[in-house]
Amino acid sequence: QVELAESGGGLVQSGASLTLPCVASGVSVSTAPRSWVHQAPGKGLEWLATFHPDRRIPNYPASVKDRFSISADSARNTWYLQMNDLKPEDTAVYYCEVWGVRGRGTQVTVSS
Repeated sequence: QVELAESGGGLVQSGASLTLPCVASGVSVSTAPRSWVHQAPGKGLEWLATFHPDRRIPNYPASVKDRFSISADSARNTWYLQMNDLKPEDTAVYYCEVWGVRGRGTQVTVSS
């Protein structure tokens, strides 16, 4: 059974950086395609990043390509979302996702 647990969210000011970890169990971060998505208030899920271990190249939408990056620590079976230059529009609940399974999410709030 795959279980994911996100953390690291909080209230930050515009321009700040945050790193969100996602601890995984029941799946290996070394072999599974892993993603991050978020859901802003009143909106649907938005894709932020995906890493396919077999391709070894991350993919991002244009909206975050220059500010967000996805990485992993196989020893800790954890993957991360590094977010730089945060903007108020980044305010959302952030989820890690693998094979359609998401964790409970972590809230990120960016003040202007």
